[in-house]
Amino acid sequence: MKHNFRILIGMLLFAIPLCMNAQVKTTKPEDKAKVEKTEKEKLEKEHKEKEMREKREHKGGPEMPKISGFVQGLYQANLNDEGELTSNTFRMRRVRMSIDGTLYKGLTYKIQGDFSRSPMLVDAFLKYKVSNAFAIQLGQFKTPFTLESPINPVNLEIFDYGEVIQKLGGYSDVCGVGGLGRDIGLMATGSLFPVKGEEGIKYHVVDYAVGVFNGNGPTTTDNNNRKDLVGRLEVHPGLKALTLSGSYYYGKYYKDETNNGTRNRWAAGAQYNDGKLVLRGEYISGETGIANVNHFPEEEPRFTSNGYYAVAGYNFALGKDKSQKLMPVLRYEHFTADQAIEKGGTNYYTVGLNYWPLKSVNFKCDYSLIQTEAGANSHRIVGILSYKF
Repeated sequence: MKHNFRILIGMLLFAIPLCMNAQVKTTKPEDKAKVEKTEKEKLEKEHKEKEMREKREHKGGPEMPKISGFVQGLYQANLNDEGELTSNTFRMRRVRMSIDGTLYKGLTYKIQGDFSRSPMLVDAFLKYKVSNAFAIQLGQFKTPFTLESPINPVNLEIFDYGEVIQKLGGYSDVCGVGGLGRDIGLMATGSLFPVKGEEGIKYHVVDYAVGVFNGNGPTTTDNNNRKDLVGRLEVHPGLKALTLSGSYYYGKYYKDETNNGTRNRWAAGAQYNDGKLVLRGEYISGETGIANVNHFPEEEPRFTSNGYYAVAGYNFALGKDKSQKLMPVLRYEHFTADQAIEKGGTNYYTVGLNYWPLKSVNFKCDYSLIQTEAGANSHRIVGILSYKF
C-alpha cells in the first residue's frame, strides 16, 4: 500500500508539467488576432456594464434584486505516513445563495445564506457609498482582517483558506468564538488617490477598511462590554496588480469563565496578481487570553500563536477561444497554535491543479503533505467542484 501510494503521488507530480506541455500550443497569427479581438470585446463589455451600474446607482430608486450564489461539492481522503487510508468522505462544503441590489442612490444591500448543513445567515448588510473615498456599512459581513480572507472561496488557488487564516482570522479561531470570518458591526471603507487611464480611473493607490464589531462572530450578540476594533490598509505602489497589506484586530472575547480575555492579532502580507501570475504571502500573529484574572492587563495569562503562508500559481489559457484556465499551484504553510509548546508547529506542503473549463465552473485537485514538528506526518487529497451562478 505504501509503495502504491508513493507511485500515485509521483504520477500526480509528473502530470502537472505534462498537462502544461500538452495544452500550451504555439499560437497562430490568426488565432492571436481572434484572442485580441475577444479580449477587446470583453473589455468593452465590462466598461459598458460598469457605466450602466454607475447610472443605476445615481439614478435613484430601487432596482430589481440580483440573485446569485455558488455550490461546492468536495471529496477528501486522509492517509497516514504509511499510505493507509484513515478516512474519506464526500460532502457539500458550501451551498450559498445571495440577493443584492440598490435601494436608492448608492444605498445597496446584500443578504446571503448557506444551506450546506442547515439554513444559516452568512451576510446581511446595508452599504451607503458617498464617494470612492468613503462608504459606510452596517450589519453582518466579513471583518477587514488579512489579505486572503476577502477572496471568495471559489476563487482561491487551493480548496480552502490556509490554516493560519482559519485559526487567527475568525473562521475556526483558536479562541473558540466566531466563524465564517464574519461578525456584526459597523465599518467604513474607501479608496484614495486614483490613478487615471484613457478610459477613466484604472485603480486607487490606497484602499482602507476599519470597523467596530461585537467580537462573537455571526448571528451572535455581544456578551461583554467591549467592542472589537478591526482595520486593514492596502497600498498599490505603482501597479494595480501589486498589493501591500497590513491589518490589525484589537479586542476581547468571552467564551466561558476560564476562556476569555485578550484577542489581539496583526497581519502583514503582499500579493502580485495580474490575472495570470499569482504570488501571495502573509505573516499573522496573535495573542489570546486564557483566564479571567483580576489584575492589570499585562499580567493576564496569554498564549501566542503565529503562522505564515506563501502561494504561487500561473494561469494558462486553453481552448480555441482561450476562455479556459488551468493553474498549477504550489503552497507552503506553517502554523503554531501556542509558541510555548516545544515542537508544537505544523507544516503544510500542497501541490495542485486549478481548472476553469467554463467561467462558472471550477475544479481543484490538491495533494498536501502535513508534517508536525513533533514527528507525525499525514497526507491529504482533496477534489472540489464549484459551480457559481
